[in-house]
Amino acid sequence: MQARSALFDLYGDHLRARGGRAPVAALVKLLAPLGIAPPAVRTAVSRMVRQGWLDPLRLNSGPGYSITPKAARRLDEAAARIYRTGRHSWDGRFDLLVLEAPASRRDRQRLAANLTFLGYGTLDDCNWVATRPGEDVDLLLAEAGVRYERFTAAHAAGTPGAMGVVRRAWDLAEIGRAYERFVAEQKPLLAGVTVRSSDEEAYAARFRLVHAWRTFLFRDPQLPPALLPERWPGTSAASFFDRHAARLRPAADRYVEHCLDANNRLARQKGR
Repeated sequence: MQARSALFDLYGDHLRARGGRAPVAALVKLLAPLGIAPPAVRTAVSRMVRQGWLDPLRLNSGPGYSITPKAARRLDEAAARIYRTGRHSWDGRFDLLVLEAPASRRDRQRLAANLTFLGYGTLDDCNWVATRPGEDVDLLLAEAGVRYERFTAAHAAGTPGAMGVVRRAWDLAEIGRAYERFVAEQKPLLAGVTVRSSDEEAYAARFRLVHAWRTFLFRDPQLPPALLPERWPGTSAASFFDRHAARLRPAADRYVEHCLDANNRLARQKGR
């Protein structure tokens, strides 16, 4: 687990609902149970500031960082997909992007990752498609300096045209296998976390569960049911995730509050 990715998870799953800000000392403490060392946390924070995801600020408990409006939009989009609070209805229209691919391989890879996160699949290097328009796609392409055109293509669900687009843009068989691997890998890890486990153990287990589930934001476009195969593995995997994420949430929240309160208490003692 990389520090930068873990910070996105921490802000999105725990700190967004607590004002989207935290002292750096608390960030270090909250990532320690995941084996992430303090220098790695500070390096990742500095990188996220340069990239426009975090803003430095001075808190009563010391120097800290808050999410930027850009980060808030990305975290809210991620949360809606992680916990599936958005709509899955489909009006039969695909959002089609025809763009000029960046010249450098690194820029192409970065652009591909961002488009995939927004739910787009690739037909080829220049043509990308999604079942719903990505809210930030225009901003993303403008910031990347990519020239593009945008079209709407209509296909009725279940027709050869619609399913042909889906087969070209996404490897659903591989995504389904990834869901099956997710459950197989997480099941024994979560079985060891019981009501007798400490809050820190429950927090770390839940954090790893959410972190592993979050990778599907870059794999699964969350197609509407009409475009999915029968007995889709993602459905049972989602139920598995929901059950254990909810089971471990109270203990995880207690641990987060403990770390934030401990940092505030220490700051008050130093101020006396």
